[in-house]
Amino acid sequence: MKRFGLFLVLALFSALTWAETREFSMTIEEVKVHVAPDLDYKVFAFDGQVPGPLIHVREGDDLIVHVTNNTGLPHTIHWHGTYQTGTWQNDGVPGVTQEPIQPGDTFTYKFKADKPGTLWYHCHVNVNEHVGIRGMWGPMIVDPRKPLPIEKTVTKDVIMMFSGWESQDAEKYGHGGTPYDVTDYFTINGKSFPMTQPIRVKKGDVVRVRFIGAGGEFHEMHSHGHDMLVTHKDGLPLPNPYYADTVLIGPGERYDVIIRMNNPGRFIFHDHIDRHVTARGKFPGGAITIIEYDGIPKEPWYVWANKDYDPNFFYSESMKQGYGIFTSPSFAGEPIERRHRGQ
Repeated sequence: MKRFGLFLVLALFSALTWAETREFSMTIEEVKVHVAPDLDYKVFAFDGQVPGPLIHVREGDDLIVHVTNNTGLPHTIHWHGTYQTGTWQNDGVPGVTQEPIQPGDTFTYKFKADKPGTLWYHCHVNVNEHVGIRGMWGPMIVDPRKPLPIEKTVTKDVIMMFSGWESQDAEKYGHGGTPYDVTDYFTINGKSFPMTQPIRVKKGDVVRVRFIGAGGEFHEMHSHGHDMLVTHKDGLPLPNPYYADTVLIGPGERYDVIIRMNNPGRFIFHDHIDRHVTARGKFPGGAITIIEYDGIPKEPWYVWANKDYDPNFFYSESMKQGYGIFTSPSFAGEPIERRHRGQ
């Protein structure tokens, strides 16, 4: 019994020393983002960027997030996937758990990161527009207390958030996102090919790709030259991981896959729903990236032969920097003047 009591004390001490209180501040801004070479878009953006800042914490951490609404419409934040055990008032649903955050006001969310894995956050006011076509989403990664052995082998994290856009409503707040509107652009992390970025690797890398369905469409990602080991669904490890070369991601869903980079070359990695690799009906565009191995020459005809490379486009660099909240200048929009809602 003494030994059992000591075990409980040690377990409690471990849990207490693991968790930390992490306090952040975020704003919601009205900005214009460059989605495609021929499309600029008015959005409501967390910290003025799409995707919103990466929040990277550990399972059991206590989070305090101060959110200030600098836009002309009410908003909230729903912490998608978090259980909100004992903190249901922080679930971010207007009319159910809170009043919406009015223009100029600040609301403070307090909750525990009680679910590990790949999560995300998004507005829960007029979700069809604000989330569906106005960029109000960002990634939240909660490291588990006890990672799987395969998770410990990962050398590079890649976060992909998928969304669709309606060019006819790009300039009009308060419009769009209904069954009567047409989605004609598709993106990874808010950008349509060729404005996306490559995944640069070297032979032997173990890459963890975290797929997040942030918009209202299904996406079916296909990796050329490699199979993906699907290890997690909605943040939680699968009891029976499986291999696939195509993974279907629905709205709100998350899948984690492990790709072993064992086939040097250059391979497209794209949405296999054919219209999702177009932009306003023109191919190629949309949800496309390319796996580039070190040492493979870039011929002059290669579409990204002279690409200006952003190593943090998939938040890969931010994921290496420990815990906290991480913005990215590459995702920042341009501030716009706030006028009446129809403009």
